[in-house]
Amino acid sequence: MLQDWMKAMVTIGNGGYDRLVYKDVPIPKIEEGEVLIKVLAAGVNNTEVNTRLGWYSSSINSATNEMSDSKVDLLDQKSDGGWNDKTPFPIIQGTDCCGTVVKVASDIDSHLMGKRVLIRPCGREHGFKSLDNIWMGSDFDGAFAQFLKISATEVFPVICDWTDAELGTVPCAYGTSENMLHRANLKPGETVLITGASGGVGSAAVQLAKRRGAKVIAIAGEDKHKQVSQIGADILLGRSADLIAALGEQSVDVVVDNVAGSGFPTMIKLLKRGGRFVSSGAIAGPIVDLDMRDMYLKDITLMGTTAWDEMTFPNIVRYIEQGEIQPVLAETFPLTSIAEAQKKFLEKKHVGKFVLVP
Repeated sequence: MLQDWMKAMVTIGNGGYDRLVYKDVPIPKIEEGEVLIKVLAAGVNNTEVNTRLGWYSSSINSATNEMSDSKVDLLDQKSDGGWNDKTPFPIIQGTDCCGTVVKVASDIDSHLMGKRVLIRPCGREHGFKSLDNIWMGSDFDGAFAQFLKISATEVFPVICDWTDAELGTVPCAYGTSENMLHRANLKPGETVLITGASGGVGSAAVQLAKRRGAKVIAIAGEDKHKQVSQIGADILLGRSADLIAALGEQSVDVVVDNVAGSGFPTMIKLLKRGGRFVSSGAIAGPIVDLDMRDMYLKDITLMGTTAWDEMTFPNIVRYIEQGEIQPVLAETFPLTSIAEAQKKFLEKKHVGKFVLVP
């Protein structure tokens, strides 16, 4: 018999860590088509920090860590400050979830009961022919709680020997990376350059690109090169490296870049004719310089990827179950230590993902 209340970390508005409040809230009541999940592990992502800070507003042009370091307190979020307009504060954030199904609606097959599952955080309310999307933890309550409710269509049982915390590293990072590589149509034998290769998305992209038979050039801090090499990088370069000198112009087929900022023009110069640039983030700063001649004279394709394609998440679950990828778990924290986890996360001294345990 489930109790009526649960513990949750509630984000009450834009601002600093004081906007994160650990409190008792009602356990969500499931409706038709939904299931109730007991959260076992929840990953830490840039998006939770960005949403709390109001970074998605077009009025912001700095890197995430610069906003945090300067202790910007954006209590009155701009109307364009969320993934899909204004974030519905107060909200329970948490985009990643490994959990157990503990209750299903009357119209849902009971075979899901008791299953360990991963939750697809990117929903497509109007079907996969539309790019409209909603994200768990940004548009509706997520995994920074003991329980969450979700449409049964977003629930994927997974059978593997990974720990709960290891599975908690998966949804956002691996799904985002798989979606980018799918959209960019990365082929065996092609060369891909991955920025931020030690982070959650970057380390996932390294593995998923190697799985596709690509040659992987990874950019990461030198102190992280050994770990990034162990997950499949063929060539490793430091974040301050002269990439043009090291690689040469028109040397890569695909760039996977969630860093952006001042390094963006170099990425375009590195692409071959017909090359593809794909991104789903901009942690070093969202405003970039683009010489249009570098783009159109080489027939380059620029791709943004927020809405996940239908095959993206089922692919990830299949890769896990077939032993084709590995978790990169940096550290676990209790949910009550979320501020400590996010501060350490923003230092970017780790490889892989931090995970919170309710």
